Amino acid sequence: MRGEATTRDALAGIRVIECGDFVAPSFATKQLADLGADVIKIEAPGRGDTARHRGPYAGGSDPDRSGFYLYLNTNKRGIVVDLERPDGREILARLAAGADLVVHNVAPAEIAARGLDDAKLRAANPRLVVTSISPFGLDGPNRDLRMHDVNLWAAGGAASLNGGGPGSDDMPPLKGFGHQSGFQAGLNAAVASLGAVYGALLSGQGQLVEVSMQECVTSILEMAYEFYPYMGLVASRLGHKPIQPLDFLECKDGWIFICCVEEHQWQRFVELAGNPDWASMELFDNRISRAANWDALQIFLGEYAAERTVDELYHEAQARRIPFAPVSTMGDLLSSDHLKTRGFFATVDDGAGGTVVMPGAPYLHARTPWRIRKRAPRLGEDTDAVLAELGYDADARARLRDAGVIA
Repeated sequence: MRGEATTRDALAGIRVIECGDFVAPSFATKQLADLGADVIKIEAPGRGDTARHRGPYAGGSDPDRSGFYLYLNTNKRGIVVDLERPDGREILARLAAGADLVVHNVAPAEIAARGLDDAKLRAANPRLVVTSISPFGLDGPNRDLRMHDVNLWAAGGAASLNGGGPGSDDMPPLKGFGHQSGFQAGLNAAVASLGAVYGALLSGQGQLVEVSMQECVTSILEMAYEFYPYMGLVASRLGHKPIQPLDFLECKDGWIFICCVEEHQWQRFVELAGNPDWASMELFDNRISRAANWDALQIFLGEYAAERTVDELYHEAQARRIPFAPVSTMGDLLSSDHLKTRGFFATVDDGAGGTVVMPGAPYLHARTPWRIRKRAPRLGEDTDAVLAELGYDADARARLRDAGVIA
């Protein structure tokens, strides 16, 4: 590490080069930038990162003010370099020679042509870690397939578990909202990359980190790994849960997710409900029988929940250590007293004299706190400063700009 980490920035002295597009590489490097790493984001000339063109926008349809882009790229420096040009790849090589980590999601077949061959980069900088994010990894029969989030959601197995429950065989699977394959891959890439960088600091030897987006989705499948080895069941969105209550109920003013599958949780819930007669029925003796007779139990629980508000039932259950959870809208989360008390949301400069509110720290450390030091860069905002650091004088930068290599 070049430079000591301070009590303010855990990753001070770590330099990261981001060469990618959209969610996965941006989210991966955001995790490091928000902890103090110097992240230099390389965008292609013209439109820049695809995230710039996804709303909602802080104003109009200005690509520099996309809320999606602004969130994914806090604390980074941004440059525009055409990696399809030899001079552009030379700039990348110079950056990588002084970096600790390069993160990209360039298609496997295009890696070498973009100057991102990990063996060549590490030959010039042996301690460099190169992280590649791709739909199916760098090897295998599917390595060159181009995939959207909906395809990866299905390929990872999540679609087979998500959607309507029993009795909804004619309904299609339901894709999770947003770009979950990208966020999951980005998070896995951040953790793996940080481990590899730590290893390089100890050994002086970098390595290639390979992240398959499909495998990242598969790794979060609910209960899929547990059901078959322990119970001989194949998890499916069309199957009954083997234990209950573990489901959604409609209250007076919204929905709540109830979870009391442990016997001590169930007993405390029965006490909360006033020890109703139906709770002592033999049909509901244990969590297995409660699942087998869920169609009947669901009616009783639904009648009970319908007489209460979400907030009432949530707090009453929490007070008894029963893990119920409100089904919140984004508006509910923004006005949540709990999240306000934690200071979870951050207000950030939108780059045009205004501000945007976005999710803040995913975790809080006392000595190395997460923090936003600067807003996301406007397209090409730091090109001149970064190239000057590499030794390109004003004349050289002008020639590169005139040639369309930088912007």
